Amino acid sequence: MTLPKSQTTAHTSAILEHTPNGVLLVDRKTRIRFVNPSFRTMFRCAEEGLLGRLAKRFVHSDCFERAIAAGGSLMVKESIPEHGVSFRVGIFPIEGEGLYCGIFIDISEEEKARKDFLDLKAQMLKRGQEVISRQMQTVQEIARLLGETTAETKVLLVKLMSLYQEEGQ
Repeated sequence: MTLPKSQTTAHTSAILEHTPNGVLLVDRKTRIRFVNPSFRTMFRCAEEGLLGRLAKRFVHSDCFERAIAAGGSLMVKESIPEHGVSFRVGIFPIEGEGLYCGIFIDISEEEKARKDFLDLKAQMLKRGQEVISRQMQTVQEIARLLGETTAETKVLLVKLMSLYQEEGQ
């Protein structure tokens, strides 16, 4: 079943307005032609003043330039530390329109969880090294004490043996 063009346009518009992914349309000069609310939220920019401006200024990446230069699609993962946002973007040309569409997926939470996991892993490795070091110190101390008492025992046994040998003569 195919929907009438006017109904398809209404559905497409509703999807673009409500998707959690940022959507950005740019022309071949990477000037912004369309931006949805999720993009504005993700990149912390107001609606006014975006249209006609270079995408690079807001996404802090030359991903659109690279896609246009390659003449096709591009998938990249980027981060903007000053905005606290990490994202994956899929960029593809819109045939016959001279436009490129970028769909931005916010992966900030995933990246934070990955960083937290790596930090925890590093802490556990450090703690493991500390435990091994303490164990080695304990083993060395036990070995030292055993060595001392073994030496004392040997001295005592040698003296006792000497006494028994002297008695027997």
